[in-house]
Amino acid sequence: MAKKAAKPIEETVIKTEYSEVMQKSYIDYAMSVIVARALPDVRDGLKPVQRRTLYDMYELNNRYDRPHLKSARIVGDTMGKYHPHGDSSIYDCLVVMSQDFKKGMALVDGHGNFGSIEGDGAAAMRYTEARLQKISQEELLDDLDKDVVDFIPNYDETGKEPVVLPAKFPNLLVNGTEGIAVGMATSIPPHNLGEVIDAEKALIKNSMLTTSQLLEIMPGPDFPTGGLVTNKDELADIYETGTGKIKIRGKMELEVAKGGRPSLVITEIPYTMIGANISKFLLDIVALIDSKKTTDIVDISNQSSKEGIRIVIELKKDADVENVRNMIIKKTRFEDTFGVNMLAICDGRPEVLGLKQILIHHINFLRELATRKYKTLLGRELDKKEIQEGLIKAVDVIDVIIEILRGSKDVKTVKACLVEGVTEGIAFKSRISAKVAASLRFSERQAQAILDMRLSKLIGLEMEALVAEHEKTLKDIQEYKEILTKPAKMDSVIIKGLDRIKKEYGRDRRTAIDNAQEVVFEEKGVEEMEVVFLMDRFGYAKTVDVATFERNRDAIDAEFKLSFTCLNTGRICVFTNTGVMHSVKVSDLPFGKFRDKGIPIDNVSNYDSSTESIVYVLPMSDLVIQKLIFGTKKGMFKTVYGSEFDVIKRTVAATGLLEGDELVTIFPVTDQKYVVLQTEFDVFLKFSLDEIPVKKKGAVGVRAIKLTGTDTIKDVYFLFEEDDTSVKVGNREVLLSRLKAARRDTKGTKLRG
Repeated sequence: MAKKAAKPIEETVIKTEYSEVMQKSYIDYAMSVIVARALPDVRDGLKPVQRRTLYDMYELNNRYDRPHLKSARIVGDTMGKYHPHGDSSIYDCLVVMSQDFKKGMALVDGHGNFGSIEGDGAAAMRYTEARLQKISQEELLDDLDKDVVDFIPNYDETGKEPVVLPAKFPNLLVNGTEGIAVGMATSIPPHNLGEVIDAEKALIKNSMLTTSQLLEIMPGPDFPTGGLVTNKDELADIYETGTGKIKIRGKMELEVAKGGRPSLVITEIPYTMIGANISKFLLDIVALIDSKKTTDIVDISNQSSKEGIRIVIELKKDADVENVRNMIIKKTRFEDTFGVNMLAICDGRPEVLGLKQILIHHINFLRELATRKYKTLLGRELDKKEIQEGLIKAVDVIDVIIEILRGSKDVKTVKACLVEGVTEGIAFKSRISAKVAASLRFSERQAQAILDMRLSKLIGLEMEALVAEHEKTLKDIQEYKEILTKPAKMDSVIIKGLDRIKKEYGRDRRTAIDNAQEVVFEEKGVEEMEVVFLMDRFGYAKTVDVATFERNRDAIDAEFKLSFTCLNTGRICVFTNTGVMHSVKVSDLPFGKFRDKGIPIDNVSNYDSSTESIVYVLPMSDLVIQKLIFGTKKGMFKTVYGSEFDVIKRTVAATGLLEGDELVTIFPVTDQKYVVLQTEFDVFLKFSLDEIPVKKKGAVGVRAIKLTGTDTIKDVYFLFEEDDTSVKVGNREVLLSRLKAARRDTKGTKLRG
């Protein structure tokens, strides 16, 4: 029997505008990154990966008073249950939450190598261990069993995770945060826990406080690295708007050795110097020494250890200490800025918040937590009250209840009697017992509690304990109702909790805040001297002193493409085929020995060796007193006075160019009389230099030769009256002085070898 052909599946083509699909997809992606990855929630101050990691540690019972767990275990469990975005992001989050030099209050207790303030990375997760800090366990994760926050399904709906952690202190301000989302970024500095709590308490008591008044209680950021905030007067505006720049400076002390030699010792660094920037700071000091900006520094050493930062800068005995100190502040990152942008997720969307707004959001969150907590506790106490009252009532008629139990055939009959007073089917010893049993009206929960009750509860002391517990339950119910119905009572409870946190975890302020005077550094002038500029064929340049050049002249001529004398205070002019001139400070080039390696011209100028080639190089001092002839590949020539290039800009247009043209020659005019052009097709044209007019540097110039087809300028020769320059054309040697002079802008003569 033949099979029927399968019915083709009908295709549905949905036509839509491509740009609309892209826009919607990108917005969805951006909001996903903003809300679910990069930005913290204003309520608990945590990003999703931080919240999930802490909650997973809580679920693993990874308590502060229990042994550490392997970091790999924590990371794997978090990734498998809640955060399927790769193990590196989870471990990085775990590491940062354990680093007390980054966080105002570390949330994770790390065991092993979790990195250092100098930028050393943490060991692999298989080597390190971690557990919750006490503050995380008791002030961020406590009360989760009291229905204080909502839970949502995890990514694969195999479990649930909290939307937010019940943070009992303003973690967003205490620990700060940094994060880059799509089109926006957050940067909140850390603050002192005790001061933030005091400010929050003050705002609970008086919601009309201004930002300035709050700053009297909490004066500003408190960085774990200490240091000094130098723009106190600007903080009010920064904390009002949520954006601005905080100026921070390290702490430097003067120490004098026995011999009288002074040293500047850095004991605190700016928060922004954490990590690789400490090494960069040391290199910046070395650069100041190498560039002769100072001769007072003898040595610099980093003696930092687990005990703290200690960077020692040894000075000469007669050094100007104050000037060196000011130089370090002005010329390095010892004084830096922390960009503030207090962006957080608020009511499901990103918002830039001021200090008062952040505190108000957290106060409202604390009130919500308290409301939900005490509603849950009240419900539990009411349930306990019901059962306790049932048990106390049952003790008074215990003999009847025993008769009911002994005279019934099943539990159902007993429950019916206890709840509804139904006595049918129960054998009683007397009518009085039956009458009492018929009057019983226990609730379902009370009846079950009576059935579950042990005989030991009938002991006198147990009964007294039950009555005392019942009295406590009634007292708790009264207290919880007062908290829920009286806002002042609830605020009092919240303040009491904040006081407890401050007392247990508070510490002294580390960062000083003041209005520091602007540092003035008088840079000593560099002693002017003549040096020799050297550049090899790869574009690496340097300078050496004249004596070194004279001793190694032959080797220099062999190894270097260019060499000329200039002043160390001057500039070098680099002309390229694109028709621009790049200016290079001689002082930016390394000065040293003949065999020392130079640096690429690219590094000290706007010159780009990947798109440009160098046509001519000379010192600015020579350029300004000369006339230069410019020639292009398409035969456009002009004369320009060198003084036109004496400008401050690092890059200027040296000549105008036609489309597709490029500069091929620049030559200084002295006593030359003729110019000879040679093209790629070996066409030669000789004419007088006087025919090349003087133009401005931005001009294109005039046509020097009529080129045919795709022919272009190959070489340019400048001849004196008596000149024996010759050129080989094929197998033929051509003496250029014997060429017949013609007029500019003619076709020239083709020579054959």
